[in-house]
Amino acid sequence: MTISALKLEHLIDIKSLDAEVISRIAERALEIKNGAKPSLQAGKHVALMFFENSTRTRFSFEMALNRLGASVYNFETSKSSLSKGEDFFDTVNNLAAIGFDACIIRTSEERLIKRTLKEVENGREFFKNIALINAGEGTSAHPTQALLDFVTIKEYFKDLIGLNLVITGDIRHSRVAKSNIELLSRFGVNIKCVAPEYFKDETLKNVVWCENLNEALEKADIVMALRIQKERIQGIIEFEDYIKKYQLNENNFPKNCILMHPGPVNRDVELSSGLLNSKYGETILKQANNGVFTRMAILEAILGGCDV
Repeated sequence: MTISALKLEHLIDIKSLDAEVISRIAERALEIKNGAKPSLQAGKHVALMFFENSTRTRFSFEMALNRLGASVYNFETSKSSLSKGEDFFDTVNNLAAIGFDACIIRTSEERLIKRTLKEVENGREFFKNIALINAGEGTSAHPTQALLDFVTIKEYFKDLIGLNLVITGDIRHSRVAKSNIELLSRFGVNIKCVAPEYFKDETLKNVVWCENLNEALEKADIVMALRIQKERIQGIIEFEDYIKKYQLNENNFPKNCILMHPGPVNRDVELSSGLLNSKYGETILKQANNGVFTRMAILEAILGGCDV
């Protein structure tokens, strides 16, 4: 695929991307990171519609847009017509009419983006073409996180086929885990998920479930930890018991392995401070760094294609 052929209309989820597009986004992200001139998007207008709190995703999108020369607008829900009961489709359509080229959406509501685009398929029309980009939706999808994780893994490993990935933590409620499983399994990565019963999602395909952390870590090349929310285990298990059985720390973490975490990290819960402060924690910061370049590559493809 040539650079100029990298063009996306929307970014909904990983399932909607074929392997060639995923690979090209990763290649382009690394090209930009290594000094390639980005395709500037001056004159493009993008709304950040974040209905959930965010640090890494929001600021890396904003940084990416600024580096591309696009204009960025923060959508404040409490001050918008959504607070007056306006339909989400109508809100987006009005943004299109005002002149926006894209909306980057983060929401706890499942399938909000797909439902909005389905209305277009069913006959409703946007005032002009406007792209919708999923920046994290419900518990089901976080495609840009999976893409930046893919970029990060490719910096460590030339060939992903046969790599062993272990995912630990709250997998049931993790959109990051679901998007990563969808993406990485397509590229030949073997995936083990380690979690107690209340964090399992047995509907997930292409994974092997394991309850014993040490056994799962034996042949791991990559370990991806997920944030544990205290409120999800209250009344189910003693918090200290979860830490004892499932925490990653400097004593159990494999030496020849990379550590990943989408953030935010709960220190001394899913990861010990000792492990996080060690050389292994550096990869987590590299993920944040790669988020900017990956989102630049995505935005190039969506806002106008890459013409360098």
